[in-house]
Amino acid sequence: MQIIVNLDVMMAVRKVSSKELAKAIDITEANLSLLKRGKVKGVRFETLANICAYLNCQPGDILEFRGQAE
Repeated sequence: MQIIVNLDVMMAVRKVSSKELAKAIDITEANLSLLKRGKVKGVRFETLANICAYLNCQPGDILEFRGQAE
């Protein structure tokens, strides 16, 4: 099971560049890139809320759970 990060998809739908989003939510482009690639261990709720506010979306539009049903 894993969490899939669909941030790049939502950014493409909204036509927002990494540079624009990073500046708007006050994080580095490098950290945004790590988040987009799912290479982070966690994300602060404040950061997630800022992303959702800027992209006008819900957390479920960005994060997806894929796992086995038990």
